[in-house]
Amino acid sequence: MLNAFRNALSRRRLPKAAREERDRDRQGVPTNDPGAAAAVEACLAWLARAQDCSASDDGGVARDFSLIEGWATSYPETTGYIVPSFLAEAAGGRRADLRERARRMLDWLAEIQFEDGGIQGGKIDAPVRVPVTFNTGQVLLGYCAGVRTFNAYQENMHAAARFLRDTLDVDGCWRSHPTPFAAHGEKAYETHVSWGLFEAERLAPGEGYGEAGLRQVDWALGKQRENGWVADCCLDQPSQPLTHTLGYYLRGVVEAHRLTEAPRLLEAARKTGDALVGVQRPDGSLAGRWRADWSAAVDWVCLTGVSQIAESWLYLFEATGDPRYLDSAMNANAFVRRSIHMDGPLDTRGGVKGAFPVDGGYGEFAFLNWAAKFTLDANRKELELASPSSA
Repeated sequence: MLNAFRNALSRRRLPKAAREERDRDRQGVPTNDPGAAAAVEACLAWLARAQDCSASDDGGVARDFSLIEGWATSYPETTGYIVPSFLAEAAGGRRADLRERARRMLDWLAEIQFEDGGIQGGKIDAPVRVPVTFNTGQVLLGYCAGVRTFNAYQENMHAAARFLRDTLDVDGCWRSHPTPFAAHGEKAYETHVSWGLFEAERLAPGEGYGEAGLRQVDWALGKQRENGWVADCCLDQPSQPLTHTLGYYLRGVVEAHRLTEAPRLLEAARKTGDALVGVQRPDGSLAGRWRADWSAAVDWVCLTGVSQIAESWLYLFEATGDPRYLDSAMNANAFVRRSIHMDGPLDTRGGVKGAFPVDGGYGEFAFLNWAAKFTLDANRKELELASPSSA
């Protein structure tokens, strides 16, 4: 009774904008779908604003906009993988402003890289600043994009890739540089770190980067159950992993297949991808957490994870031609798009919330930069597959 009273009191003390967003979300996701092209442009504009409004004003991208606390400081990890998204949009000279924004991100990431090649966890003003495996892998994706686009950042790329290659344990698990901002223990979702090594392998073959990444993926496949569920695949609740971290895991396995074209890796990606198709709700959403039997552990939606899974489904559709993946991905993308504000205050217009409803158990009351990044990517991929040139 006392806890219920405290929760009710806390809700009454929420800022007006937070209360209004919560109450709006509780009425359900809107019916209007703005479409993939509009979502791409809206997410790009919001991410640009997140860079400009970062409380640390350093060229990085603010971690989030909170309806309670406002704009956060810059987040190295996600700034790292926002870089490739901006450069993909800038390709062909279409958006020179995005190219320059990505360069500012990269210059900042180069400045904050540790001498051993690692990247810190948490926001730039985190109370503990130590090199972290996962964050280094995500920033490595940005360095690799910088090498391709600018013919620069080679030293940063190699330093990060060597850090990851050389700290991998013999069995294929990274254990020596965990994040201080998640629960202790092995992390199967670090296949998404291996993706960074695969990109480095493409640019610098012969350094053992790809081999290290594939060794980690093989280790992580040992965490996959026959039904596609994955053990030790969460930030804080391994028995009920987030759709977000399952999305990281799936994408890493997909990228391992894209590097090698090994049938066993496609089979593994399909095992988890198929399981998620099977539990997708009719409205296109996915629950925010899952038990080992694929029963939903929560009723709220992790929007970040829905977009991540959608993009991996689109790659699985390309690899297999199975229309279930395309249908599921388009349905998932449409759900997330319908949750996005296409007008209203600039701080929320085009942003993507951590959860739907906004008071769900991931990124509560906040618009997350990585949620917008993954939504941008998934919708760009949908548009690519729909264009005549992709046929």
